[in-house]
Amino acid sequence: MDRRTKLRSSGADALTFAELDAVSTEHPVFILNASGHLAYANSKAFEVAGIAADVENPTGAEFVRDATGKLTGTIKNNVAFLQILKKYPAFTKADPVEALIDLLKKWGQYGLTTFSELSLGGLSQSPADASIMSDAAQTGRLKARIRAYPFYTIGSKAWDKAGVKPGQGNELVRIAGYKLVADGSNQGFTGLQREPYLDSKSRGIAYMSAEDLKQTAVERAGKGWHLSIHGNGDAAIDNVLDACEAVRDAGIDMAKVRPRIEHCSILHDKQIARMKELGVSASFLIEHVHYWGVAMRDKVFGEAKAKLLDRCRNVEKAGVGFSLHSDFMVTDPDPLHMIEMAVTRRTWKEPDYVLGPNETISVESAIRAVTSEAAWQLYSEHEVGSLEVGKLADLVILEKDPRKVASDTIKDIKVLETWMDGKQVFKA
Repeated sequence: MDRRTKLRSSGADALTFAELDAVSTEHPVFILNASGHLAYANSKAFEVAGIAADVENPTGAEFVRDATGKLTGTIKNNVAFLQILKKYPAFTKADPVEALIDLLKKWGQYGLTTFSELSLGGLSQSPADASIMSDAAQTGRLKARIRAYPFYTIGSKAWDKAGVKPGQGNELVRIAGYKLVADGSNQGFTGLQREPYLDSKSRGIAYMSAEDLKQTAVERAGKGWHLSIHGNGDAAIDNVLDACEAVRDAGIDMAKVRPRIEHCSILHDKQIARMKELGVSASFLIEHVHYWGVAMRDKVFGEAKAKLLDRCRNVEKAGVGFSLHSDFMVTDPDPLHMIEMAVTRRTWKEPDYVLGPNETISVESAIRAVTSEAAWQLYSEHEVGSLEVGKLADLVILEKDPRKVASDTIKDIKVLETWMDGKQVFKA
């Protein structure tokens, strides 16, 4: 069996020069991992990007090396792999305004009228992305609203210099808050953990040091910014909560900051209690449970720790607000599928296996998590998230009532119509 046949039949833990150079040594090859935190490239891609054998790792990122110190072709964190991706000709020639308009045309089929962009500027590494978003809105062709968060890797000074401010924009496109990132991806083994991963000595990667996270959180919150802080591993969530505590101790009104832990994946009881005390909410990438639940159990954490994934019910019992999200492109932005996953917690690989049955929630709670709770987290509860007089006329007509069908068929309900601001933007 040759190397490519083996990859097709059993998969690989990582793609390296060995695998990708077997595909081509004449053309650059770049592959983005579904997590968005890892990427893989062949030798030609490194050559074209001008990345030398002695390249230094950016802060919170890594060009992976083997035991002898040689580059392998695996790359961790976007601040590293963007050095290659930005050399891709189609990337530099694409029309970002048209690309954004085209993307949002597709999402009415899921019943979506408002979404969050949590890495504004992260791909281009430029505050100019704020202008792209505004330009798209001015065409009058956007089929969904955007609530955007400038990304931390550009630096707060660059965003301030560009004149980007919290609340800037209108009901269609608005700057909602600021995005910080504590760690990487659990399934990519870059989420920051208290204990090493299963059968490993690695504890993951801190994308921002605990001290840098604190300082930046206090500085941004002190200037009126709402904070969304990415945290997957339990050690990362410790760092996020320490940063939120620093914000509170600086005398900043936490009710105005509305800090949110994005993904909030591996969560212990004491961390839930701290979230309640500090006024921190959660947004769960619930389809981690569905698509990666078995892998979390068998390859990433072991069964006991895997059950700490996306703890919707215990967060709800503690009085901590939460929403559900897809982290597109990690999973499809399908609210009905998210609702079903939060209600059943059944895994894709073993359909009868329920990961953490004591974390299932009601259909009503799951619906709130993708509507009113999400709107509150985006500072948009005054305009969307529920059907009330005075709010924007957004509504979705479904084929069936999610509360009245078998829980494992919620995802199969068809979206018949999607209306945004009183206008139909999708019809089946």
